Amino acid sequence: MRTADVVIVGAGVLGASAASRLARDGHRVVVLERGAPGREGSGTTAGNLHVQAVHTRRPGQAVPLDSARFAPLQRAASDLWETVEDDLGASVELRRSGGFTVAETPEQVQELYDKQAWENAAGIKTEILGGDAARDALPQLGPTVAAATWCPHDGYANPLKVTPAYLDDAVRHGAEVVPFAPVTAIAREGGSWRVRAGAREIETPVVIDVAGPWLHKIAALTGVALDVAPVAIQMHATVRCSSGLPHLVQHIGEGLSVKQVNAGNLLVGGGWPARRLNLDGRSDAGVDSMVGNLALAVRILPFVRRLRLLRAWAGPLAATPDEMPVIGEVPGRPGFLVAGGTYAFTFAPLWAETLRCLVAGAEPPVDVSDLGPDRLMHNLPEKKR
Repeated sequence: MRTADVVIVGAGVLGASAASRLARDGHRVVVLERGAPGREGSGTTAGNLHVQAVHTRRPGQAVPLDSARFAPLQRAASDLWETVEDDLGASVELRRSGGFTVAETPEQVQELYDKQAWENAAGIKTEILGGDAARDALPQLGPTVAAATWCPHDGYANPLKVTPAYLDDAVRHGAEVVPFAPVTAIAREGGSWRVRAGAREIETPVVIDVAGPWLHKIAALTGVALDVAPVAIQMHATVRCSSGLPHLVQHIGEGLSVKQVNAGNLLVGGGWPARRLNLDGRSDAGVDSMVGNLALAVRILPFVRRLRLLRAWAGPLAATPDEMPVIGEVPGRPGFLVAGGTYAFTFAPLWAETLRCLVAGAEPPVDVSDLGPDRLMHNLPEKKR
């Protein structure tokens, strides 16, 4: 038996960023990861920094995002991303290149105006351009684009560099990262938690569950049933392209995000579903979503038609019934905190700071009172003491 101040379950971007913040505060932190750090949802994401509001439904999603509620969270996260590379002393290929969110129909154009009101209220500067003005600003846009919202703060970072940079910083400040250590038991004894992973058993007052698609499975070890269902979405990468796409491009009404990364490839995503979710191995990309996603990309950015598809992949993520994030302490489980759900990559520095404050008993940087796990709890069994 050993002790720690905080045990973090999951070494994706949320676990890594939380470990960095907590270790900097002097906490003895142990991060337990079921596989290799940052190789699941955090390693398969597009890496977009969504500052302006995006489409409210990914393909196949029944419940829309609450864009008005997200706006102040996006603004707070954007401010924190500004200093990530300086704070970590590492390049994560962060680019604040700005982004266009396009509309093709009158109804979608109205959505641009609606979301601009929410963005302005949150202090996010956006500008709405007509179709011709949008094509003047970004000539790659196709003729079906009727209008677009420009946000100078949109951007992206390399997810394969962000998570390792946070973990390296955590280790420099005394944290221990344990890969290939799936957690098999979490028990409350006295005023502490006992966490078992393989032959390791750790006693700690605080457990943070940031296990992504496995978040609900880790919570279940404490006797808590959380209504969180994992899904798998897919991404597509083209060959390197000499004609540059300088900005992130998204669609307000359909699932699309396109950007050109430092290596020159275009990454095309937008939340299209994978063919099969597999939490024991690799989820499978589907042909139907590949065709639909790329056809949409070609319609909005016709030059994409000339590019050869290099590869496609699928990755798991945690989803909630209301499509909102979840963050906070689980009622009835003192010291057991959870965080995850929608926009996890964009919100990583914000949720890390929020978790740091919750552990310290301080006021979080944003109001998360309506995002707690209590709304997702059902059939809560009695936990034997």
